Amino acid sequence: MLRGAYFHEGEGHDHDHDDWLRFIDHHGADDDFGAADDNGEDPTWALDNVELTTVGVDVGSSTSHLLFARLHLQRLTQSLSSRFVVVKREVLHRSPILLTPYRPDGLIDVDALQTFVDTAYVAANLTPDGVDTGAVILTGAALERANAKAVAELFASHGGKFVCASAGHNLEGILAAHGSGAVALSHERKETLLHVDVGGGTTKLGVLRNGEVLSTAAVHVGGRLVAFDADERITRIEPSARLVADSLGIALELGAPLSSDDRRRLATALVDILLDYVNGREPSPVGKPFLLTEPLGLHGHKPSGMTFSGGVAEYVYGRESTRYGDLGPDVAEAITAALADGRMPAPAVPLGEGIRATVLGASQFSVQLSGNTVHISDASVLPLRNLPVVYARLDSPKPGPEDVAQAIRNAFVRLDLVEGEHPAAVALPWRGEPHYANLRALADGIAQAMPRSLAAGFPLVIALDGDIGASLGGILCEELDVTAPMVSIDGLQLVELDYVDVGELIQPANVVPVVVKSLAFGSGPSAAVTPNGVAAADRHEHARSKEGL
Repeated sequence: MLRGAYFHEGEGHDHDHDDWLRFIDHHGADDDFGAADDNGEDPTWALDNVELTTVGVDVGSSTSHLLFARLHLQRLTQSLSSRFVVVKREVLHRSPILLTPYRPDGLIDVDALQTFVDTAYVAANLTPDGVDTGAVILTGAALERANAKAVAELFASHGGKFVCASAGHNLEGILAAHGSGAVALSHERKETLLHVDVGGGTTKLGVLRNGEVLSTAAVHVGGRLVAFDADERITRIEPSARLVADSLGIALELGAPLSSDDRRRLATALVDILLDYVNGREPSPVGKPFLLTEPLGLHGHKPSGMTFSGGVAEYVYGRESTRYGDLGPDVAEAITAALADGRMPAPAVPLGEGIRATVLGASQFSVQLSGNTVHISDASVLPLRNLPVVYARLDSPKPGPEDVAQAIRNAFVRLDLVEGEHPAAVALPWRGEPHYANLRALADGIAQAMPRSLAAGFPLVIALDGDIGASLGGILCEELDVTAPMVSIDGLQLVELDYVDVGELIQPANVVPVVVKSLAFGSGPSAAVTPNGVAAADRHEHARSKEGL
């Protein structure tokens, strides 16, 4: 549960990033600030401090693992703020890395995973009731299995308030870039980095600049497209591996051996396909079907370095040498050769997290409590739980309706979500003047971008950082005849990877609690940077209730 939740009535965000930096500079990021002693003599400690136990679960094409962590959040008391920030992160337990179990029919073995999870909780000396929140991430080929939903439900029912049941290719690319520390590194260096997360079934690419993930892509290249038993006989063949093998004249048959020379040839051909995509070249005919997303956009920035994560990265960085019955070491050898002879677009830059990058990001899950001005057309739809935040990037202070609509559509694509399939919270930054023409253009763009959601009758949840929630909600309902339940919230600072809960309206104060659940990465100011370049300290953990309409 949440401990020390604090509510405050106020009029907007009076304190900003500078308050947080002064706070950290004075105390340090890992101090145990004025905590109560064992006898609980400090009666104010519980008001200003929150501790959460979190778990991240990553079920990937090749491996599965859990990571338990504890987050300590503290209110910015020195600046008289009601905002909470993450001041300390502690990894409590890292589970062993399990080769993702598959049944003979190719589906994931849910029973084997259940046993693995039970054992991990015991080893961590935790129970499901002792976990406050967390995320389940199914990635790569594991996400494509027919029983992926059953796997997600297994973890969700195991305990904790899990908010993410799957990660598509783009979202996994964002998670890996953050969890590996690559995003923080790009912020510290003020440079463009190309992040490459090489897993068992797929490789995720990300262009990072100054702490921002500019674009992502995914390619069907990985280290476990072919698997072997202890006798080096083939036990698993993914279709992409067979396609490449056929082009090379290599016969892949279940139960048959594969020579070390053919294994290296196959791995080299896979990396050649990857090289086409990381260098922005037209892929070969064999490699064209391997792109799983839109092509990677470099946005005119040439990377100064390349960072690697995923299981294959452990071999690239020389942290692993054992073979685990797949192509991982051979793929890493081919990547290393390409780095050495300049076929990669930039040299490699070391990172601390490799195979656990995605699960590290999933486990460091933070909770923010907020109450803000809202426009609610139908209070009976509340509470709303676990809405993914679709962050629309608006570059102009006066965007036109088409600009707004396209920004929202792009935001759905980045998170591998389909508009109208399930409810979502659309987050919109607002920098313009609250003139009617500007608000009407914003409302028109929202309506254009959300036709299927409105037709399905999903609650239309709009989250804004500027104080225009009431006006915007009114225009949508009264002038554009939006009949779907409207929840228009302002004063929030949200980013991609956030999820929100909107609580029930509290009378007579007419306030509404909004829980913002944010993936927290890294430590310290330089690492706390969100996917769209906003310092995480600008909207991290705080508990507020603001007077509503």
